[in-house]
Amino acid sequence: MTGFNMQPRQILKEFGFREKPPALPSRISQSILKQDNSSEVLVKVIQLGVVAILGTLYLISPKTDAGTAFSPVPTALVCYLIVNLVGLVWAARRGLPNWAVYLSIVIDMALLMVLIWSFHIQYDQPPSFYLKAPTLLYIFIFIALRTLRFQARFVAAAGLAAAAGWSGMILFVTMSDPESNMITRDYVQYLTSNTILLGAEFDKIISILVVTAILALALNRAHRLLVRAVTDQAAAQDLSSFFDENVASLIKGSEEQISAGQGVNRTGAVLNVDIRGFTRLAADMDANNLMGMLADYQKQLVPIIQSHGGTIDKFLGDGIMATFGVVSPSDTYAADSLRAMDQLIAESKQWRTTKSMPRLKPLVVNAAIASGPIAFGAVGDEKRLEYTVIGAPVNLSAKLEKHNKELGSSSLITRETYDLALAQGYVPEREQKTVTSAVHGVKDEISLVIVSN
Repeated sequence: MTGFNMQPRQILKEFGFREKPPALPSRISQSILKQDNSSEVLVKVIQLGVVAILGTLYLISPKTDAGTAFSPVPTALVCYLIVNLVGLVWAARRGLPNWAVYLSIVIDMALLMVLIWSFHIQYDQPPSFYLKAPTLLYIFIFIALRTLRFQARFVAAAGLAAAAGWSGMILFVTMSDPESNMITRDYVQYLTSNTILLGAEFDKIISILVVTAILALALNRAHRLLVRAVTDQAAAQDLSSFFDENVASLIKGSEEQISAGQGVNRTGAVLNVDIRGFTRLAADMDANNLMGMLADYQKQLVPIIQSHGGTIDKFLGDGIMATFGVVSPSDTYAADSLRAMDQLIAESKQWRTTKSMPRLKPLVVNAAIASGPIAFGAVGDEKRLEYTVIGAPVNLSAKLEKHNKELGSSSLITRETYDLALAQGYVPEREQKTVTSAVHGVKDEISLVIVSN
């Protein structure tokens, strides 16, 4: 049997025990800590509600001693109210340290035990009387409160404090009158008198410990899920920075696992943007200044593309390729792409006169658009995937962008795409020039529209 040949670590894994997890990144730990702190605020609010309930019950409960006997209940409730108000402010402003949470747990249980202990004074009965008080059930409220922190150790501390407190209450009863401790083994007599059935009291302690153990176990599993969820959320946010918003939403919203080979056919437009003479410009630049200039350039242009419904497909050094109507189908993809290109060129021309962006002044931006059938989908393997677009418009747009240099223009678009944009609602700001030109890498001449020089 192979099971007997397993190493101890393997056996532990088989039964669900895991090795100590690797340390979490500080930003993940801080996110979980922030969640814990907000939970502690909620705990304090609920505790204040418990104080209100206990105070109300004390006020309306009959007092057989006509209120002449000493009762610690009002003093205990007022002190507990003050402690929780201080704790609420502390938790809301700075967050409670672990030692303060443990102290709060001890105070919770001490308050409850004092209230239960005072019943025999309030009702002028022997100490064994308070062992039958249903107020004991509040213990489970205080234990359950600690589950809001998603840390099993606080639940365990609450359960152990409750069990220790109730054990002390039992011990007090048995020691208060050693000659008549009222211990019985008769269950009926226990229910109908102030006698003590030790087995019943031990049952209460066992119930407290078992409930605590179950909650702690469940919370330990929940905490692992919380850590995984926070980590996945942070990873998703980080990965979203490497994807266009539309692509990121597509990945997050996919009902099935994305795999290589999945694709759809779309009809859309492809926009290519590039900096003229960038290679020569970059040759004499420091790497940090070069990357800083590219970052400024992309920071200015990317929002314009996205504001018109475009999706950034990829950054190609100084180039940007974007699609319209591909990731998300659109009935105005041609018009949207042309509006985006108009704004891109207008924005780039302003750099030469804007003092706030000196690094962008030497940049001259070219752009081109082509449209038609496009295949959109995932490529790669199971370890690394990438969404991409494939089709004649993709290649033609890149060629037209370079063709701007031959025509002395800043932006070009195929005549077919331009007419389609007009049909989709595009209104040109000026009269455009149509040319028929041979484009390097394209077999036949193409009818083009020079949008701007």
